[in-house]
Amino acid sequence: MEASSYVCPKCGSVMEFNSEKQKMECIHCGYEATVEEAQKLYQSVHKDDFNSDTAESDMGNAADNGQRSGEFKVYRCQGCGAEILTDENTAATFCTFCGRPTLMEDRLTGELLPSYVIPFKIDKEKAEHIYSMWAKKGILTPTQLKSKAMIEKITGIYVPFWLYDYNADLRMTANCTKVRHETKGDYYYTHTDHFVVDREVETDYYKIPADASEKMPDDIMDKLEPFTYSQMEKFEMPYLSGYYAEKYNYTSEQMTPRIEKRVREYIHNLTRSTIKGYATVNVIGEQPRFKCLQAKYALLPVWILNYTYEGKKFMFALNGQTGKIVADRPISKKKKWGWFGGIAVTVFTTLMLMGRFLG
Repeated sequence: MEASSYVCPKCGSVMEFNSEKQKMECIHCGYEATVEEAQKLYQSVHKDDFNSDTAESDMGNAADNGQRSGEFKVYRCQGCGAEILTDENTAATFCTFCGRPTLMEDRLTGELLPSYVIPFKIDKEKAEHIYSMWAKKGILTPTQLKSKAMIEKITGIYVPFWLYDYNADLRMTANCTKVRHETKGDYYYTHTDHFVVDREVETDYYKIPADASEKMPDDIMDKLEPFTYSQMEKFEMPYLSGYYAEKYNYTSEQMTPRIEKRVREYIHNLTRSTIKGYATVNVIGEQPRFKCLQAKYALLPVWILNYTYEGKKFMFALNGQTGKIVADRPISKKKKWGWFGGIAVTVFTTLMLMGRFLG
């Protein structure tokens, strides 16, 4: 199966999404086009591929048209003709031989077609700079993490997320107390009044994100929030050109237990915050109710750098829209002992000099 690319109408080279300009740009001649223009041009060139009967046939025979090897699938680069081996989740990648951005359209059709995308706002050059500054801040950071070869490994990936709208209702019962003090003569009195407090709160939550990628650690993806939804766009394939992308591993239904755990926490904290003015509050009962209003599939931008140090895996993650960093920082044992050794020598020398001076 042939992978897709967006071709410049001026020189025939490849067009990529420019995150700074928020436009498609030819990497050779600099020709620019909006995402909508690039998509219309692509559709006009490949109009036969968008015939409803042909599209349905292509989707139905996707497994037959692409050669498979285990859980991998072979595509053919539109530029150099080389074979591109991808796993079953890859939706956008690069040709290993010529570096051409390639899109696996059959991975983003039908139920796998995202509703939304948040385009990258941070390009590779800026992402490399942010990572470099982060690495330099760690006095004990291993030298290899600061090398140019390591920095260049940072990769922009559109990570699959489900965005949930939920209605939540919670009735909460709590035992509360108010304390009063008074003095009469030589006596000091403390009065404790007890109350049973009921609260019921109902609210709606919109676009609660949950990553649906098997490869991405949930805790790291959660910490990369929030994303700015005002910059979210209707999904178009050109946004993926020049980046990696994956399709979801888990359906919205499979993610329900995880997302409802978050909704329970949200509504609990909101309801608890309405119980004010008491000395103590002891929640003794909760009756929650959740209703999923809808779940939409979206691709959100993340810069990722995975590395291994002394047999242990670490990850640097950067929100490709806001620039928020979530990362593990390994410690160089050599630098640690050298640093502490330097301090010890300095302290010892200072004490010796003080002893001579005082003596």
